[in-house]
This record gives sequence, structure tokens and C-alpha cells, in this order.
Amino acid sequence: MYQAEFDEEWTVHFQRLDNKLKERTAKKIGKILVHPQKRHLKKGADFFVSEIGQRRIVYRVFEAEGRVRFYFVGTHKEYEEWYSQLL
Repeated sequence: MYQAEFDEEWTVHFQRLDNKLKERTAKKIGKILVHPQKRHLKKGADFFVSEIGQRRIVYRVFEAEGRVRFYFVGTHKEYEEWYSQLL
């Protein structure tokens, strides 16, 4: 099982969710920590994406350190905007 860590911006994105989505997000994080998916956000990107209904959760897996760092959770449109800011 991997250890979770959160980017400093994570809280901003997470707090925008309603309580039901916060709960679903927490469950998804638990699943990711056991078995991280390897679906890239964009081809060649360092980030992975997983879905929570119509929301996306973005993270990176650091195999050697045994940790997963979470960066973003939001709608598809919001995550495209978030990702475009990285470029």
C-alpha cells in the first residue's frame, strides 16, 4: 500500500466539492493507494487521472518512495484548465 500526500493546492479543489463527493473522493483515494491506475492524463504527461463519476482526480505515483501525491479533483473542464496551466 502506498502513502498519500497532497499538493498545497489540493485543499482548494477538494473544498469545492459537496460532502457526498468528498466522501466518494476519499474512497477513491483509498483504492488508488492500494492499486494505482496507470492511465495518463495526456500522452507523455507525468500525471495519472482517475474518474469519480463526472469528476477527475489527478495524481502521480512515486514507486521508489512508495507514495502517491494528489494534485487536483474537479470536473473534466476544470481539470483541462488546471492541466493547461502546467504547460
